[in-house]
Amino acid sequence: MPQQIHVEAYERLTARGHENIRALHRTTFELTKDSDVAIQGDCILGVKLDRAVADLSQEFRSAIKRDTAIVIIVLEVENLSDVVLARGSSRLTLEDHRRVVVRRSRFVGGETLAIESNKAARDIDRRLIEKLRSRDAEILVHIYVLDLGDVSTPTGLEGINLVKKL
Repeated sequence: MPQQIHVEAYERLTARGHENIRALHRTTFELTKDSDVAIQGDCILGVKLDRAVADLSQEFRSAIKRDTAIVIIVLEVENLSDVVLARGSSRLTLEDHRRVVVRRSRFVGGETLAIESNKAARDIDRRLIEKLRSRDAEILVHIYVLDLGDVSTPTGLEGINLVKKL
């Protein structure tokens, strides 16, 4: 019988597009509460973010601060979406009140939401990025935290069902 992995925590963030969004950074992507972005901000996917890492619920913060946490981030703009996989960490501080940053590396700063991501800004679906080059665009960011600490299958993740715990 397949094991079930429960979603330990969930957050939904929203941000807006901007004409200067380029999303070419090789190691990170970022969302910011700032209203504007300079052309040099090539990691930024969205501005006017509704909440930064410091604003996330205590339940979410506790779940993502586990070394066994797997983070699934679904980015949605209009009818397009892209999925990013990353890891949580006990080293996360989640103290930045302005930004959310996802990193390919293991580096952790106060703005870091997740590490060891499979995608940076340049890897995000370019059709989605094109839509984000308009101030009218809205990006929805769905963040799911799973805890694989109790999973003990010799074959990895095959046969595991994901179930959202409400």
